[in-house]
Amino acid sequence: MLLDVLGLLSACSYALDCVEAELVHVSDKHAKRVAYMSVCMAEQLGISGESLQDLAACALLHDNALTQYIQEELHKDVANVVQASQVGIHCTLGEKNIQRLPFHTDVKNVILYHHENANGSGPFEKTWEEVPLFSRIIHLSDLLDRAYGAKGFTEDIFNKACGYLHKNEGTVVDKECVDAFLRAFPLPHFLTLGEDSFEKNLWEKIPRIKQELSFAQIKELASFFAQIVDYKSPFTSTHSIGVAEDAERLSRYMGFDEETVEKMYLAGALHDIGKVAVGNEILEKPGRLTEDEFAVMKHHAAYTYYILSDIDDFDEIRDWAAFHHERLDGTGYPFGKTAAELNTQERMMACIDIYQALTESRPYKKGMPHEKACEILWDMAKKGWLDETIVKQVEDCFRG
Repeated sequence: MLLDVLGLLSACSYALDCVEAELVHVSDKHAKRVAYMSVCMAEQLGISGESLQDLAACALLHDNALTQYIQEELHKDVANVVQASQVGIHCTLGEKNIQRLPFHTDVKNVILYHHENANGSGPFEKTWEEVPLFSRIIHLSDLLDRAYGAKGFTEDIFNKACGYLHKNEGTVVDKECVDAFLRAFPLPHFLTLGEDSFEKNLWEKIPRIKQELSFAQIKELASFFAQIVDYKSPFTSTHSIGVAEDAERLSRYMGFDEETVEKMYLAGALHDIGKVAVGNEILEKPGRLTEDEFAVMKHHAAYTYYILSDIDDFDEIRDWAAFHHERLDGTGYPFGKTAAELNTQERMMACIDIYQALTESRPYKKGMPHEKACEILWDMAKKGWLDETIVKQVEDCFRG
């Protein structure tokens, strides 16, 4: 399948930013701004072509393991995540995660060492000579955006950032990267980091050329995305991949071609990516949601639609993913689609999402047996919410 992989990773970076904004209070579009600063610095160092694309991808995903790290290590003092010596754990997890992705060049240790300081005082005690150039570039860009991004990119902030770099050259950041940043970002260019135009400029520097991926590669990519979503809340820790696997199985059972099967798998893995924009106090509430809380929860499907809309030629997969809470009678959300507006794959995804949610176990409930879950699906079909034909296919496909 031909995919806009960089566009997908950009969508992922938006999802990560939502998580970071909630947990460690980074500025809006943090990952994309780190990517843009990194690319501009790299150009000053003669980096181009596929290497530049891979640097952008790594920069977009430099904090890809944050949700995983928070859930596994830090339901304690999350405000200290980026300062603690434990930050090495998030680097280790992130390095492992990106090995699933289809890079053009060797990016080994880029994520692992992106928090190393020039003098060897980082989590792995590596000096700048021992750290990949891409790591050092991302490290400087990440530091500056975390320190100053939320304050706005003004002349005063420019002077403070330059002062910080000069003061910490040779200890926190290395001279090669400091010089590259100062060449890349004279004051007029620095000021644009606070404007929306920097995102457009990023994609002008890094064309989003589609890549041909095998189904095995698509599954690795899907698993990467699903992990970010599902680690947001342990209450649904395997839901996204469960939906993806069910979508593949049902699509094959119903006789769809291989490309449709692959697209359905990817849509299933991404269907809840909008939940990263919903607070955990709602996602993890074991009891019944209030009316206001449910209204917030319902927004997650619209967020999925928004997050996936920026990927080139992805409208079909986006819709299959985002419309999983729509109902045939028009009472679903987020858009109130009716039967005439919902195609077969969108109807399938609605059934699969409910079936998977009913049959999977969660910390507060045991999964239902197949027969009981199908009874509920049939009841929803009789109410005019689900497609009876597809409910029958689900019943037959997942029996035994």
